[in-house]
This record gives sequence, structure tokens and C-alpha cells, in this order.
Amino acid sequence: MSGTRGGVGRIVAMAIALAVALLLALAAEARAAKYAVAQCGWHVGADAGWADTSGGDKFRSDAWCVPPPGADPFDGVHLKSLTRQGPTTVSGTRFARWRWTAPAGTAITQVRGSWWHALHDGLEQRLGAQPPGGGFDVFAAAATTDTTPREFVAGFPTPVAAFEDRLLCARGASKWCSLQHGSWAGLRALTITLVDPSAPAAAIGGELLAGGWRRGTQSVAVHGADVGSGLRFGEAILDGARVGLTEFGCAKAEIGGQWRATAMRPCPLEADAAQSVATTGLSDGPHAVGACVADFAGNAGCAPTRTVLVDNTPPAHPRAPRQSGGEGWHRENEFDLSWSNPDQGPASPIAGAVWRLTGPGGFDSGVRFADGRDRTSLAGLSLPAAGTYSLRLWLRDEAGNEDPAGAAELSLRLDDAAPQVAFAPGSDDVAPARIEAGVADALSGPAAGQLLYRRADSSEWIELPTKLLADSTGTRLVAPTPPLGPGTYLFRADASDAAGNGASTTLRADGTRMAIRVPPPPPPAKTRLSACLRAPGTHTSCARHGVLTIPFGAAATLSGRLTNAAGAGLAGRELRVVSHPSPGALGGAGRRSLRSGRHGGFALRLPPGPSRRLTVGFPGGEGLARASRAGLQLRVRSGISLRAVPRRLATGEVLRLRGRVASRGAPLPRRGKLVAIQYREAATGRWRPVLVTRSDRGGRFRARYRFRYLSGAARIRLRAAALSEAGWPYAPGASTPVTVRVGGRR
Repeated sequence: MSGTRGGVGRIVAMAIALAVALLLALAAEARAAKYAVAQCGWHVGADAGWADTSGGDKFRSDAWCVPPPGADPFDGVHLKSLTRQGPTTVSGTRFARWRWTAPAGTAITQVRGSWWHALHDGLEQRLGAQPPGGGFDVFAAAATTDTTPREFVAGFPTPVAAFEDRLLCARGASKWCSLQHGSWAGLRALTITLVDPSAPAAAIGGELLAGGWRRGTQSVAVHGADVGSGLRFGEAILDGARVGLTEFGCAKAEIGGQWRATAMRPCPLEADAAQSVATTGLSDGPHAVGACVADFAGNAGCAPTRTVLVDNTPPAHPRAPRQSGGEGWHRENEFDLSWSNPDQGPASPIAGAVWRLTGPGGFDSGVRFADGRDRTSLAGLSLPAAGTYSLRLWLRDEAGNEDPAGAAELSLRLDDAAPQVAFAPGSDDVAPARIEAGVADALSGPAAGQLLYRRADSSEWIELPTKLLADSTGTRLVAPTPPLGPGTYLFRADASDAAGNGASTTLRADGTRMAIRVPPPPPPAKTRLSACLRAPGTHTSCARHGVLTIPFGAAATLSGRLTNAAGAGLAGRELRVVSHPSPGALGGAGRRSLRSGRHGGFALRLPPGPSRRLTVGFPGGEGLARASRAGLQLRVRSGISLRAVPRRLATGEVLRLRGRVASRGAPLPRRGKLVAIQYREAATGRWRPVLVTRSDRGGRFRARYRFRYLSGAARIRLRAAALSEAGWPYAPGASTPVTVRVGGRR
């Protein structure tokens, strides 16, 4: 009994010393993060290893740490090393031990628990630690039996790598301890405090950080790595506020209102967390995203903050939508749309336009998308058939936001069918009071028309003063019946609808030819009408073959003489001049009347304008036969200018060319005017093409040319030529030549 009391006294004294050391250690390590591990108690098992240094036949282990649920958590709980029955002795220095090893990256700073023992014949229970350099430093020992669990506590100013409980034959290696009386050493209710000085590392990824503009709920992937106690928490941070928290799976138990580890390394060294972040509550624009992880000891590590772009607001509707040619009827199945984009502010840019076309017969194109950053136009849209269609147009931004409810609406109208036209029924032998032709068009409706007539033996059609009338019976072209001389006259009706489609007929509604026969009167006296075209500034020479070509912007003179069969001039007679502009010119045919002079002569100034075809006629009367001169062609050259910069350059440098095509009295072609840049070939004196381009809708053109293959200096004459093309009412024309000097390479 006295031995037992002495052993207890030594333990108490040692405990006091250890407590003082612990206080000093805690002060020295106040900055280090620590965590506590509970072992063999509180319904917690043991994360320890057991070993027998006697060769495995002198000692055995016994562990029972987790009573059934609901039972006293310490009832019968123990970790023991015991001597085996059978062997009689064990050599000195041999022992059995329970060992708790600090995981890599950590160290043990304190051990608290309860111990008790039954010891005989030199066997001792020793508690000790393995310092950083190795060995075994004993902080508590007992050599006598004490079966009452007693608390111990030990602190380590210098943290240690392991803690051991040994049942030891405490004699020299040449001696032995008797095993006749069984001995054992027991532990329970251990609290092992470890220091973890290293902060974990964090990384962030996921859908939210995939680049570009993001919207809606986005995933964030938080990754962590640790070298000590392991990862316990991972969190995503947006603009400085936590938006997601994940607790990783750790071996832990709540003891006394605090969480303790139940394993020496309670948490995984690497872990990933997938979290969802709702961006709908954020303002549009850039935001800062980060991630942090914490280990079980409370160390924290954060990844560098990254910037993400958020946009959850769809763009406003397109501003001022319009279509080329207006919202009226089109005869070509090609529609070009343009608009202005709303200001996106800090939100994502416009990524493209979304449109949907609906129309007759339930037609629905479905939703279509045309991509293109900051797109402000759609070109070449076509309709499935003629009719009126509704186009809804809205915008999509780079984050994928769009608002169909805010779409702009336009009407697209296509009429590619010619109107129907036919003369009113009648007899060839009866001249009606007026000429009528019915016009029908189911879509855009009749818009204009012209009635013409000619003698059956003539190829020249004469226009009648025509009106387009509409009433409850329909729409028709009406013109007074012209004074008709003897002969058979054929009539033609030309009509066009609001879309510009044209139709022409020479038939009545019953399918017969529209003609009027007038019996011949007494033969009138023959007349002769001569006419020719003269260039500006000349008075004698006439254009050959009735074709005159003049410069752009110049006037011409139409002159001639009306005579009788004997060649005598017929004075004071009314003459009619009809001018037909070439296709593509603005306006319709022009008509002028004038009277012959004292000797039957006449002259008419033709103002500047596009090319045209002229007819001069004398209607006859007063016993005189009619006469006409047709087939006069006034060809007007295109007006075009050219500038070249620089006028002096080296081989390999770029010559910049620009100019403008004039368009008096005619719209420029829809795709721009075709322009050729030509140079004068010195050997032949001919103009050879250099390049071909097109002007813009305003007639302006620009071009660039690089002289690559000239080895010496040269003077090169260049000009711009407006080429012939369909719908352009001017003859080919060229600019004033410009001369550039090209030297050798610099």
C-alpha cells in the first residue's frame, strides 16, 4: 500500500510540473492552430497502433472503447496491454505499447487522459512522447498496482511526433521479469491536442468562371489541399460575401459542446465542393469571385480573387427598325432590314438578332438567330410566297438574355405577280368614244398604266393621255380615242402594280385583237418630215444614223423641216416630239409641241439628262398627210470624276483612288454603279482595265492599287470609266485622265 501511495505522489507532482510546462507551451504557441482528438471514450474508438517488442508471445492487447448506444460512454471502456498466461518470464527492456502518431504536417502539444494498472515483479506502465529527434521521453511512470483510473495531463513545449503508453519490464536487458502474476496497463478518455501550423491551399473553377458573360444559376467548384489535419470546410465568396459553404466528411464528435476529432487526421487532405450561385440578384457587370478552405485546426487558405461578368437583363427592343425600300410593296423577294441597338451600359454586348416571320396560311418560320456582335442589320431575307407578312425582331446579348415580348414588328410585303390587263370588248369597225382597258391585281393593286396605239403597218407605238380610274366596278385605264386617219390601228395597254410589276396586252377581254379600222378618206397631200440631232455648240452637222452621243450634263438640239411632196416648206404646222427615257431613268415619257417656221423648219433644245429615244411627228390635217421621224437616239455619256493620291509614288506603294458617278435624273443601281479604273497603254494608245469596283448608293467609290512590277520610272495615265449595265440610262463615260508618276523601289 505504501508503494502505491508513493507512486500516486510522484504522479501528482509530475502533473503539477507538466501543468506549468503546458502553460508555458501554450503561451509560446498561441499563434499556432490546434485541434483536439478524443480517444477511447465518449463512444469514440481509438486511432492507435499496438505492438509487442518481445516477439509476440509475451504480451497481448485488449480494447473496448465504444459501448452500445445509450449506455454509459465510459462503462468498462479501456485500452490495455496485458502479459500473456503461459510464459513465465519476459526479458528486461521488452515492452508492449499503444502508440498515437501525429500525422505529417502536425505535432502533439498535449495529452490528457486516465490511466490505471496492475503491476508485478519489475513491470511498469510508462507514459511518454517521441521528440522530434527520436527516442522516448517519459513524463509519467508507475511500478505498483493502482486499479483506480486517475487523470493525467502532459504538455510539450516542443511539440512531439508521437505519444505512447508502454507496459515494460523495467530491468536490464540481461535480466527478466516474472509473469507468474499477470500484469496490465490501461488507458481511456484520452484528449490529444495537436498543432497544425500550415494553412491549406484553395483553388476555384466551375461554370461561373468558364469565361464570357454568365447568367442565372451557375456552378462553382471549390478545391482544397492540406498537409496537416485535413480539410473541414470549403466556401465560395462573391463580392466579399459567402455564397456557398460545404462541410467535408471528417471523423469528429461533439463533446461538451465542442467538436473534437476522432482520428489523428480527421479530414481528407484533398477535397472538392460543387456549389451553386444564383446571379439573378446581382447587378449587371463585373463581380469578384473567390474561394477559401479551412482545415480542422481552423487554418484558412484562399484562392486569388477572379473577376466574372454577369448579365441577367435582356436587351431592350431594336431602335428605329426599317427596311430598305420602305414598308410598301416589293416585287423582289429580298428584304434588307436595319436598326439601331440600345445602349447596353455595363451589361454584355449584343450578340445577334432573333427574328420570327409569320404570314398567310398559318406560315411560321419559327425563331431564327443571326449572330454577330453589335449586329444592326439583316440582309437578304426572303418570303415563302407573295403576300403580307409580319416580322418580329428582338435582340440577344452575349450572356444569352433575350426578351421576345419586347420585339419590334415590321410588315414585309411581296407582290411578284404581274397585274391582269385587257381591253373592253368592242368591234373593230366602230371607234369608241374612249379607249378602256381593265386592270386587276390581287395584292398590291394597280398603280399606273399607259394606253398606246399604232397603225397596223407601223412599228411605232404612240402614247395616249391615259388616266387610271377606280370605282365600284373595278380599276381601268382610260384615254380618249385619238383622231384616227384611214387604216387599221392596233392598241396596247401597259399596266403596273404598286410593287412595280408590269404587264402589257393588245387583246380584248374576249381574246380578240384590240384594233380599229378607219376607211380611207380622199388621199391627202404627201408631207415629208426630216429631223436630226446636233451636238451642243454645232449648227451644221447632224448625227449619223439618227444617233448622237454627247457628254454628261450637255444639251443637244433636235432640228428638222416639214415640207410637201414638192419640197416646199410647210409653215405654222404643229409638230409633236415624244421623248422616251432609257430604262432606269426617273419619270416617264416627255412630250413637247412646236410649230414649224416660215420655211417649215423647226428646232428644239433638249435639256441635260439621261439617254433617251425621240420621235418627231406631224399629225397631218388640212389635206396634208401625216409624217414622222422616229428612231432618234440621244446617248448621254455617264458623268464620272477621279482623284488619285499620291501623284508620285514608288513601286510597291499603294495608290488611293476615289471619285463619284453623277446620277442626274436616274437612281444609282441598288448594288452601286459599276466602275472600271483604266490605264492608257502607250504602245497601242488603248485604255486597258486595271480594276473594277462599285460605287456606294451615293455614287462615291474608292479603290486602292499597288504598282508591284515596275522596275523603272513611268508616267501612267489613269481614268475612271462608268460601264454599261442594265437599268443604267447613260452610255459608258470616262473621267478626265489623271497622271501619276511611279518610280523604282525605295
